[in-house]
Amino acid sequence: MKTICFYFQLHIPMLLRRYRFLEIGQDHYYFDDFANESNVQHLAQTSILPTNRLLLELIKTSKGKFKAALSISGISIEMFEQFAPEVMESFVELANTGNVEFIAEPYAHSLASIFDVDEFIQQVEQHSNLMNELFGVKPTTFRNAEMIYSDEIGEVVHSMGFKTILTEGSKQVLGWKSPNFMYGHPTIPDLKILVRNMRLSDDIGFRFSDRSWSDFPLTAEKMMNWIKSTDPSEQIFNLFMGYPTFGERQKPESGIFEFMRAIPFHALANRITFSTPAELAKKYNPISSITVMYPQSWSGEEKDVSHWTGNIMQTEALQKLYNQGERVRLCSDRSIKHDWLCLQCSDNFHYMTTKPWNSFTVWPNYESPFAAFTNYMNVLSDFIGRVNEQYPSSIDNEELNALLTTIYNQELKITELEKQLKHHDSSVEITEPEYTEDD
Repeated sequence: MKTICFYFQLHIPMLLRRYRFLEIGQDHYYFDDFANESNVQHLAQTSILPTNRLLLELIKTSKGKFKAALSISGISIEMFEQFAPEVMESFVELANTGNVEFIAEPYAHSLASIFDVDEFIQQVEQHSNLMNELFGVKPTTFRNAEMIYSDEIGEVVHSMGFKTILTEGSKQVLGWKSPNFMYGHPTIPDLKILVRNMRLSDDIGFRFSDRSWSDFPLTAEKMMNWIKSTDPSEQIFNLFMGYPTFGERQKPESGIFEFMRAIPFHALANRITFSTPAELAKKYNPISSITVMYPQSWSGEEKDVSHWTGNIMQTEALQKLYNQGERVRLCSDRSIKHDWLCLQCSDNFHYMTTKPWNSFTVWPNYESPFAAFTNYMNVLSDFIGRVNEQYPSSIDNEELNALLTTIYNQELKITELEKQLKHHDSSVEITEPEYTEDD
């Protein structure tokens, strides 16, 4: 029986304010609160809340047969809690249905999986803990920022306990293979890989309102007939897209919400079900492995990471940023740690790209990629100064590693002593004192 796996990704970057060179060392606040509040509230009203209401409606009207998976970056959640708490309430309502799987990703929607594995692991754990705290379930499925994936990243993700990972179904990786199957890692048999069906996903995400498209208009009935007519052996149809697809990229007047509203009816009429990634991982075994030697993403024609790392400005900014990783992880300054996360958002480096932008990308009002680079480097220079105040750059990496080892060993010792203390307390028998007549 054929099944559809809907996955929606939500990330809103924390935009930097215009930070001048003369402010370096003088002003340590980097963010444009007005622009961030405006951006969050705009997306909440045009896209996120209407989409969440629609998903809840589909679950209820289908009597629980409709299912979907979501991932929300930690940075986005912070801004929702500050600027649009009603958004978080709507996600909790979806979680309570039991029909939505929340997927793990790096907390800051960062490129740490490529540049700093220790930071990557820490952010994924931070995000997983947040999902558990908010929605009561610890994720078992992982999706990297920008859907970046390679065999090496898969090994790291598996070491953290994840059973399933989502990635792009690019032609460079699949070749002649169909995206409509479960695949596996080449050296880790129990890591399952779900690949995005690019054609069907982009039919909804990018081509839906394109009147020059040969298949315009796209209807739910037409799409379900396409799925039904595929080879009987093809059973998994992964439709992955970003939240802005609904109400932002595809405006309400395009009929996108009506299209989604009709999907369950036509799917169920054709005996097509809905599944979450975790359900698919339990039900299906890989038909073969796929090899991804170099990081791929879901962006651009190349499906590589060049939109974030493709020019000298981006590589310089990324190297200077991630050179601070060990020092930041040593410090206990909460503001430094939070700014560190925000400065890692992949969007900061996308704004520096010299590649063509698609018409749906939000441009944060920089005049050019060089202006974005200059502004970011001004902020980063001030940030590095603050980090160096905590741990001077004169301390080399060997000294830092030795200090990290000492701190880690101390933490282990403290944990062990706490366990011993608890065991001692529980083993002490408390008895009532005996009193004699003379007392």
